[in-house]
Amino acid sequence: MTIGARVLKTGMAVALAVYLSGLFGFPSPIIAAVASIFTIQPSISRSWQQVTDQLQTNLLGAVVAIIAVKLFGSTPIALGLVCIIVILISIRLRMENTIGLTLVTVVAVMEATGEGWLFALERFSMVLTGMAAAFVVNVLVYPPRPRKQFIVQVHEAYGQLSLLLRMAISNEMKEDVHREEKEKLHGTLRKLDERYVLFEEERSLLPRRKLARARQLLLSKQMIKALQQGSDLLDVVEEHYFAAPGAGEWAQQFDRLIEELAKYHEQILLKLEGKMKANADIEPEEAREARLVKQITAYLNENPDEHKRLVFVASAIFEYAYHLRRLDRVAEQVLEREEEAASGAEA
Repeated sequence: MTIGARVLKTGMAVALAVYLSGLFGFPSPIIAAVASIFTIQPSISRSWQQVTDQLQTNLLGAVVAIIAVKLFGSTPIALGLVCIIVILISIRLRMENTIGLTLVTVVAVMEATGEGWLFALERFSMVLTGMAAAFVVNVLVYPPRPRKQFIVQVHEAYGQLSLLLRMAISNEMKEDVHREEKEKLHGTLRKLDERYVLFEEERSLLPRRKLARARQLLLSKQMIKALQQGSDLLDVVEEHYFAAPGAGEWAQQFDRLIEELAKYHEQILLKLEGKMKANADIEPEEAREARLVKQITAYLNENPDEHKRLVFVASAIFEYAYHLRRLDRVAEQVLEREEEAASGAEA
């Protein structure tokens, strides 16, 4: 078991919140510590959004709590009603993720108003202290880098996909190992989708950086699409290839073509890392795919009902090839723009 950056930062944020509580003379550090836990987020952009949302809803919750105490007192029934009202308001404002900490603020303020308004204000200050501590830690300690983490996970997903694709037709991998590797691939693809959302949420202030970021987003989306299409190819092979009559006749052609596409996928990723020669021709010949189309079409005409399963497999292969070529074109455009920007900066 490894300790992730977010786990480490949560502990540091709690420690800082407790330290600041003692520095400011708060009677208890618990509220500040709880606030810091709620505020830690996986990206700086999301952390800032969390702080702004929390500030609004917590201020609103504190005001509602003070008004409720003045009108109804701090009875358990009044506290429950205020919590319901605050939850409804947060949902209405589409700030559901702030509900937990806002309710902490409501309880703290309503419980403290019996001892005076200054004490209630102190409780609210504890919440703000915890939020500030979490944001500072998130920005300064191992700041989230969604793009770098995204690329690492792309290579991880490709490694898992490549292993499965190269053995898809030969069916040499043990079933339990195959199942385990495929579950890992699906898990990595889900993480990639989540990482892409974080990367998409990041903001750039400079116009030049905004354009570069937009190109990187387009490239990242196509990376995910190519990987997903490779995963879909695995599903089609499992469902249709081995159930198709006479599939063995096509094993060598399908296997060779999938092998070429897996290699092509790897070379595109290497090119994006600057590890391929500038003029390297890595795209597989489309003529081989065209010949396969003609052969499959002729084979299908012999007995459409029995042979159509192979058409599904061939279609999935062609779809994977299409998205790889599209990824290659997008990668070329992004690399060209980056080279132009670097040349312009040097000039």
